[in-house]
Amino acid sequence: MIGVNLLRGCLVALIPLIQSLALIYFLLLLISMIGAFFGPSSNVYITKLVPQENRKRFNSIMSMTNSGAFLLGPALAGVLIMAFGTDICIWINSIAFLICAFCLYLLPNVDEKREVREPKRWKTIVDDWKTVKAFVVRARFFMMIYLLFQTAMLFGFALDSQEVTFIKQNLHLSDQAYGLIVSITGLGAIVGAAVATMLAKRINLKWYLGGGLFLTMIGYFLFYSSVNFLTATVAFVFLGFFMAFANAGYATFFQNQVPVHLMGRFGSLADMIQAVIQIVLTLLLGFFAEWFSLQMVCLLFSIVGMVVALNLLVKITRTSKASFFEESGEGISK
Repeated sequence: MIGVNLLRGCLVALIPLIQSLALIYFLLLLISMIGAFFGPSSNVYITKLVPQENRKRFNSIMSMTNSGAFLLGPALAGVLIMAFGTDICIWINSIAFLICAFCLYLLPNVDEKREVREPKRWKTIVDDWKTVKAFVVRARFFMMIYLLFQTAMLFGFALDSQEVTFIKQNLHLSDQAYGLIVSITGLGAIVGAAVATMLAKRINLKWYLGGGLFLTMIGYFLFYSSVNFLTATVAFVFLGFFMAFANAGYATFFQNQVPVHLMGRFGSLADMIQAVIQIVLTLLLGFFAEWFSLQMVCLLFSIVGMVVALNLLVKITRTSKASFFEESGEGISK
């Protein structure tokens, strides 16, 4: 994680010095590729560092800080760009990566012993994926819930790609109105994450995961059913509020159920597959929107997401599956 932030900080610092647009695009691609290592690594670190009974509250707090950054980041960037120009702002971003690397250096080392692994050869990679496959076959309930959650969220991500078009084409709102809707939605997400943090000890994990996801999908449906600025804003605030619960619930469930030594490999493979599916779904949504009404296609996608989320909610509320959502002791993967 430290290495990833150092590399990204150095590469970002080079952007203002480059005149070639093609080279800038290549550098951004490289930065994104390096950044892909951070997510799985940080997830493993968090799982090792945070006790299982505190993970839901921690993930809720992290969701709140991420939402706050999403809301305040663009506003702060706009002020800095007006005051200092884009080059200085990019270098400030570079310095932020370096500061992050230093902060990570100050964190405790959670690896009690370093695993000695043979050099990466083709056989080693094949053995790694065989290990992941064995876990997937064994953890059937986890995989079912994981696939249902990710399927619903992938439909949501595809719908996100059409929100600007819908607001301008169907609601006939301005860019300023869209910016205001996004800002208010960010506030809703922050409030949702704050409430999720306060209720972490009182509401079971399965309601965070299943209930939060189902209500999030309802939020997408309400948004694409909206007829004016007010209804679109209310729907987006509703969506952002409950997405904070869904994200915290999913992160906690994932950390509790996936063995730490497999988490990085499983997460990396899953992220790659999900990225491909997300691209396909986004292209399909755009393709169908050219043939039919954008609102009708988006409502259809949101209904599919709601059905998938409802299916997940029904499955996880079964009494026989209660042990999978215990928040003390070791996670159960069957």
